[in-house]
Amino acid sequence: MIIIYRLIINIIFIISPFIIIFRLIKKKEDPKRFKEKFCFFSKKRGNGKLIWFHGASVGELQSIVPLLEILQKDKKISKILVTSNTLSSSKIIDKIKLNKVIHQFFPIDTNFYNFKFLNYWNPSASFFIDSEIWPNMYLSLKKKGIPIILLNGRITKKSFLRWKFFSTFSKKIFGNFNLCLSSDEKSKKYLKILGGNNIKFFGNLKFSQSEKEKIDIENKLKGFFSKKNIWCASSTHDGEEKFLGLVHKELKKKYKNLLTILIPRHVERVKKISSDLKLLNLKIHLHHTKGKIPSDTDIYIVNAYGKNKSFYNICKNVFLGGSLINHGGQNPLEAVRYGCNILHGPQTYNFTEIYSFLKRKNISKKINSQKQMVSHLEKLFSKRSSQKKIQKKLNFIGQNILNKTYNEVKLILKNEI
Repeated sequence: MIIIYRLIINIIFIISPFIIIFRLIKKKEDPKRFKEKFCFFSKKRGNGKLIWFHGASVGELQSIVPLLEILQKDKKISKILVTSNTLSSSKIIDKIKLNKVIHQFFPIDTNFYNFKFLNYWNPSASFFIDSEIWPNMYLSLKKKGIPIILLNGRITKKSFLRWKFFSTFSKKIFGNFNLCLSSDEKSKKYLKILGGNNIKFFGNLKFSQSEKEKIDIENKLKGFFSKKNIWCASSTHDGEEKFLGLVHKELKKKYKNLLTILIPRHVERVKKISSDLKLLNLKIHLHHTKGKIPSDTDIYIVNAYGKNKSFYNICKNVFLGGSLINHGGQNPLEAVRYGCNILHGPQTYNFTEIYSFLKRKNISKKINSQKQMVSHLEKLFSKRSSQKKIQKKLNFIGQNILNKTYNEVKLILKNEI
């Protein structure tokens, strides 16, 4: 099976220039830094011990920020390398402002690039977040004797069945882990069957919170929002914005001063989103547009990364995207920490445990139709609810998970740095 995997990866490598060109046209690649995926590194390693974290995209990397903040203080660690696959995730890392943390894009998973990557960065330990399984890289790390840790490991049922079908191959790959910290009990069970080692479950690392919460909404903007009935649709995906625009139009019949804040998951889609919403005769204003916001603005689109927390701080009713389509939902915990009520569609299988927890606490509500969403938002507009107790509980749970995770990581690093 590893031969077939390597054959596929090598085919991808051969056609990768065409893939990169296409992604550059779509503005999904950094025009200067895409070469990092071919091991042309833009940062110097420097001297001393380096540890490496890899997460595919924004959500995975945000979940480890609290852990990075702790490791940043360790004097034995000189550098913390963070890699990812997407342009949006690189921008999130740029905003962290931890002087030991540097970001590079993850290389194509071929033996040639893997050894070039590892020889250059020479990490003392490697951490893979969530569901990041890279067979060639794991085998290369094993050959070099570098510990491999799975952080907040998540194995869906679909992924599990796929891996289980190739049980010999899965044991060869998952058996490379020195430590597996699962994000839920189901993943813990799947990891054990697939051949993972040293599997433990403390809770989902996404319950933890960064020490550096930056809220940067201008007073002028706060003043504008304070005069409006506002709600927020966050981390939206293609196919959801039109639904939300129609919800806005229906609500506008009753609330003349309504404003919908829209934070798309991928800001490069803003032009298309604006065009689609204008076809519904909705008036759009972009966050980065200079000048006064027109008073008759319907949809305020946040065309920048890393702004979610600032808007959650002033908007207490939030719809989480990726849940009306077959994507599996987005993490609602960040919004809950700011006292927000959560609305979501029926597709939340990426965060089943978290949404079940919020439902039990009467904080989240599943929406199946535009009519249902309009009705529930009307109820939320008519009452002032506070989630202070749940905020405190979340902080307690998150800190406990973070501490236990760090203690396990510290045991691994004790022998390596």
